[in-house]
Amino acid sequence: MKKILIFGAGKSATCLIDYLCKTCAENDWMLFVCDANLLLAQSKIEGCKNAIAFSTDVNDDAKRVELIQQSDIVISMLPAFLHFLVAKDCVNLSKHLLTASYIDDRIKKLSDAIKKKEILFLCEMGLDPGIDHMSAMKIINDIKNKNGKINSFKSHCGGLMAPESDDNPWHYKITWNPANIVMAGSSGAIYKMNGNKIEIPYHKIFANNEVVDVPNLFPLAWYPNRDSLIYMNTYGLNDVNTFIRTTLRHPSFCRGWNKLINIGLTDVNDEEEIKNCKKFHEWFQQKIYRNKPMIDNSNYEKEFDEQINFLGLKSNEPIDFPIKNSALLLQNILEKKLAMQPHDKDMIVMLHEINFEIYNEKKLIKSCLIVKGSDEKHTAMAKTVGLPLGIAARLILQNKIKIKGLHIPIVKEIYEPILSELEKNQIKFNEEIILL
Repeated sequence: MKKILIFGAGKSATCLIDYLCKTCAENDWMLFVCDANLLLAQSKIEGCKNAIAFSTDVNDDAKRVELIQQSDIVISMLPAFLHFLVAKDCVNLSKHLLTASYIDDRIKKLSDAIKKKEILFLCEMGLDPGIDHMSAMKIINDIKNKNGKINSFKSHCGGLMAPESDDNPWHYKITWNPANIVMAGSSGAIYKMNGNKIEIPYHKIFANNEVVDVPNLFPLAWYPNRDSLIYMNTYGLNDVNTFIRTTLRHPSFCRGWNKLINIGLTDVNDEEEIKNCKKFHEWFQQKIYRNKPMIDNSNYEKEFDEQINFLGLKSNEPIDFPIKNSALLLQNILEKKLAMQPHDKDMIVMLHEINFEIYNEKKLIKSCLIVKGSDEKHTAMAKTVGLPLGIAARLILQNKIKIKGLHIPIVKEIYEPILSELEKNQIKFNEEIILL
């Protein structure tokens, strides 16, 4: 009997666990779900006869090794910095590993050992990164196979609220790791635009964001993701004039978040500055006073006032937990004020804009994915992050994906069957080709 082990049963794991529960029942496999919170893990496998929930500290070497040893394939849904703990054990024990996170330098250093053990480490296998890689490579390879030349590549993706659940001035609610939301853009960004290398520092990431027209939706603002340039070679697009990967948000979110950053409310190094603040309005006013020269006082004052009032930043309420820094304080607020409610539905939007030349004609392909969630637990985010991992695990155990080594899903053997299976689960792109 084949066994699948999942570390982490949080927000993004719900649909993954649902899919694998069904898969295990169909194939007479076993699913192990391990989380520090046993009740959470148990709730995710309720009604699943082929699954067992465990609770353990992932830092417990002996227990972690024991769980990995008895499994055929491991899926890590842990915070990215913990993947390496699992990865080194998977190498030592010759077990396949899947993650939805970016490959970091520590895992890259395992590449030779992974290849030698003839196992598969498949990373960046979620939504973004993940579905973006697969869908983009399918288009890129289709164009190249027809002797077309790609001149510009733009890839946008965002987790938003469905219009019917968009009911606050931020036009946003939390559907994934709140710490990542607070620190979005903190490493700055690098991309290529019209032949020029563009570098954007953190304090300008959300300033004056451009908008993109999304088919069958409304215009959304975008901000650049980290270092887009590292994917130019990965995608085989070293000679394009424009190459950028972005995150989509409502335009007013970007305007408001830009102000929060420049006020200093995402600062991770200001414990001494704010340690004596007793109430939320004291913290907010102190940050404004200290960072006044950085604050953009141009338009949208009324809009921002509504946003900060919604978060309670001017309130007289006491801060009733230890203050470590502003970023953690803001995260605590967002988790309460921007929490999804049982009736809420989220929405994933992905859009590729690729300019190319073929048969002496210039064309633009717009490939768009819009996915809505069912409720606060079975979100579009959980579906689009989890299903690619679940499908990949099934195909690997069925020996339908045979590739070995350290990979992301940019090869046909991986992306073709997974995109096909995603379509069966209502994750399908609609393409429009425009003659320029």
